[in-house]
Amino acid sequence: MKYTTIGLAADHAGYELKETLKSFLSEKGIKCIDFGTDSKESCDYADFAHPLATAVENKDVELGISVCGSGNGINMTVNKHVGIRAALCWNKEISELARVHNDANICSLPARFISSDEAKAIIDAFLESEFEGGRHQRRIEKIPC
Repeated sequence: MKYTTIGLAADHAGYELKETLKSFLSEKGIKCIDFGTDSKESCDYADFAHPLATAVENKDVELGISVCGSGNGINMTVNKHVGIRAALCWNKEISELARVHNDANICSLPARFISSDEAKAIIDAFLESEFEGGRHQRRIEKIPC
């Protein structure tokens, strides 16, 4: 599936990687909606995670990418939204499985633990993989409480 619009959000620790990925995606012809942050100045990831998650839930963007230092804080925040299935991805295999088995709609990245090249490979795998459905559909239907 070819995606046309991706949302991005990051805190100060993920700012540089977010900017790198924004350029990477733009070069592929993908429109990026940037929910912030706009600098390396210390900030709170939740301020940017919630608008991204809302945009994914409302289908204002097709998928999302969230980035913070460990990937955990921003991932936990976006996953508070009922319509979100965000996965913390640190390599391309995890990213692919997140889409194929879990129908993940946000890829969360740990900026302090992966290189730009690794992040690009992770995002490529995320965008190129498609949900298998079948037994996996039954499982994801059981996620909301």
